[in-house]
Amino acid sequence: MEAFRIVGGARLSGDVRVTGAKNSVLKLMAAALLAEGTTTLYEVPTILDVEYMAELLRRLGCEVVHDAEARSVAITVPAVPSHKADYDLVRKLRASINVLGPLLARCGEADVALPGGDNIGSRGLDMHVAGLERLGATVRSEHGYLIATRDDQLHGASVWLDFPSVGATENLLMAAVLAKGTTVIDNAAREPEICDICHMLVAMGAQIDGIGTSTLTIEGVDSLSPVEHTTVPDRLVAGTWAVAAVMTRGDITIQRARADHLEIALDKLVSAGATVDEVADGVRVRCADRPRAIDVVTLPYPGFPTDLQPQFIALNSIARGAAMVTENLFEARFRFVNEMVRLGADVRTDGHHAFVRGKEKLSGAPVEAADIRAGAGLVLAGLVAEGTTTVYEPHHVDRGYEGFIDDLVRLGADVSRVQVNQLA
Repeated sequence: MEAFRIVGGARLSGDVRVTGAKNSVLKLMAAALLAEGTTTLYEVPTILDVEYMAELLRRLGCEVVHDAEARSVAITVPAVPSHKADYDLVRKLRASINVLGPLLARCGEADVALPGGDNIGSRGLDMHVAGLERLGATVRSEHGYLIATRDDQLHGASVWLDFPSVGATENLLMAAVLAKGTTVIDNAAREPEICDICHMLVAMGAQIDGIGTSTLTIEGVDSLSPVEHTTVPDRLVAGTWAVAAVMTRGDITIQRARADHLEIALDKLVSAGATVDEVADGVRVRCADRPRAIDVVTLPYPGFPTDLQPQFIALNSIARGAAMVTENLFEARFRFVNEMVRLGADVRTDGHHAFVRGKEKLSGAPVEAADIRAGAGLVLAGLVAEGTTTVYEPHHVDRGYEGFIDDLVRLGADVSRVQVNQLA
């Protein structure tokens, strides 16, 4: 078993490069199932979740070649893919549910094990199921699998989502592009990753209007063609580096970061005392003094992203003053708070609110990552804690951040990956 070992006190300074978004590339890989032939994706991060999705596609009959050096993945899809996504992979990767829509559209049937992924709260599939049924599918749950079938071609329909669910929007979108007629998805998710999928589908031959809005109109086509596509930069990785710069009173230029995808988060950092500048190919974030505490309320995009909430709790834990962090999306996100308290943070939770009173110093301690963003938040906290912090279960961080430890070292941190028996 491995762990991250962090010696606090470093000031981070330098350049770091952001690759393609995890929350986009996994769905783009699933979308490749919609067209026979070879689809090639660029700016693909070398992370565990990409390997999980690649293996899932291989089991569905695809040939997948991941070139880490070129940051590319080539997916060759057969004329008739398999339609069963097994539990042993699906339990590791919630994004695997996104093969449901493409397989149903292409094969007429999809058997997908109920997904796992991060332990951050309930994320039901009711909207996926209801939407696919509106398109003419029959969906049932049996022996731990979600089984979707269609008697004939899917047909267009009007679908209203009770909540702008990213996963449901993606699955319905990928099913609708090959349906007969017009589909309208109202209250659709608007994340940049949704737009990225839409742009790739349009390049494949799909007809989609309303990209970037809460209403997507899809005119079904008979078939799609494979394409080459460059993945949108990862705004959540960029946001993590921005918070790291502020917490360590550092100066980091984040190459390929899109400021327009991080408007609220960057504005919050400015309110905390940071200086944020757009540069030729990214964003520069620097902070000379101890940051000020800032209130945060998570909401669907374009609101403040839930996936940056742990990092901002870490920031508030060493800031001047006190702040309230409100989590509106995932009820279990605050499990991370217990680990922050082990580091000496003054955080108290009440329902979906966390009250954080900043302290001048945190204290290094052994802690455990429960999900991708919690792990990143704990690493950031360790950077500003006195002494040594050990973050166990680092594979969670590896699922979402390419070369995280290497980048931290290049920026000046005293961080390493160690075997647990080295810590005895």
